[in-house]
This record gives sequence, C-alpha cells and structure tokens, in this order.
Amino acid sequence: MKKAVLGIGLGLGIVMPLPVAAQPSIPSTPDLGKAEGRCRAGESGPALLVDVEGLKDRKGNLKLEVYPSNDDDFLADDNVLVSAGKTFRRVEVPVPASGEVQVCVRIPGPGSYSISLLHDRDANRKFGLSVDGIGFSGNPRLGVRKPKAAATRLAVNSSGMSRTTIVMNYRTGLMSFGPLKR
Repeated sequence: MKKAVLGIGLGLGIVMPLPVAAQPSIPSTPDLGKAEGRCRAGESGPALLVDVEGLKDRKGNLKLEVYPSNDDDFLADDNVLVSAGKTFRRVEVPVPASGEVQVCVRIPGPGSYSISLLHDRDANRKFGLSVDGIGFSGNPRLGVRKPKAAATRLAVNSSGMSRTTIVMNYRTGLMSFGPLKR
C-alpha cells in the first residue's frame, strides 16, 4: 500500500493510512493553483515578484510554481498537494516581447517556499529537455536530478510584496544545464 496523505484516527494518536483509492482527488488541470496564484492590480497582501534573467529568447510562456520547501513536496504532483491542503500556486504568462521580465505570484504568507520557473518556449505546457529552460529560487547549480528543496528554499518574512531573482538554465551539453553565456 502506498503511503497515504490522509489517515483515520484510531485514538491515542495512532493514525492508520487510508488506501490510495479512498483519498480525495482533484481533477488534473493546467489551471490548478492559478486562481490562488494570480496577482491583481491594487490588491495588498503577501506576494512574490520574481525578476527573470537569462532568457534564451522571447518565445512561448513562463510557468512559475510555488511549492512547500521540503524534499517530499517540492515538485510533487499538484493534485496531491492541493488535496492535502498544502501550498501550491501557479502563474502562467506569455513571455513579454521586450523589457524587463517579471512574474508576480500570490503566496499564503511569510514562510519558506521553493519556486520553479519553466520557460516553455514551444508553449506545450511540458518541459522539453532540448527546447525549454528551467530555473529555481536560490539559483542552484543543476545536474541530471532535481535540486534538493534546501538549495531552492526562499524565506519570505514579509506579509507584503517580496522580491527575488531567478536565472534561467538551458541544456548546454549532453546532460548538463546552466545559464547561457552571453
């Protein structure tokens, strides 16, 4: 039996896992987390403004996602996170034709988060190894595995607007990724 997110309390603090089939499910959709993540003009409250650097070009879309900053939840399935009541936010915007590139996302409040940013150059909503770019909060050096949550951890101490910079990485060799050399 897979480890279930939810459990049934049996008293005395003992929790037995529910079968995976008994877990509530949320239909998968590319729009999951977008309503919670969208920044609106004139709206106050906790948000993160991400400055994007090192884009390969001005094609396609940018997809920014906010996760809890721990190895189990970082880059986990959005349906599982939302079903478990965990933080997940998504913003998807076209890459602007010119000027500074910034993406704003709403966050629940002060805390630690891990952010991923996809430059979906062909706008197919999937990461293409040889086509698309990827970046993370903390700008860790990338290898063939996903970075550890600790390397991407972003501490937000404000209940207003916070700011960070993500440098994009693209395939630079057979299995290596890094910022473009300009």
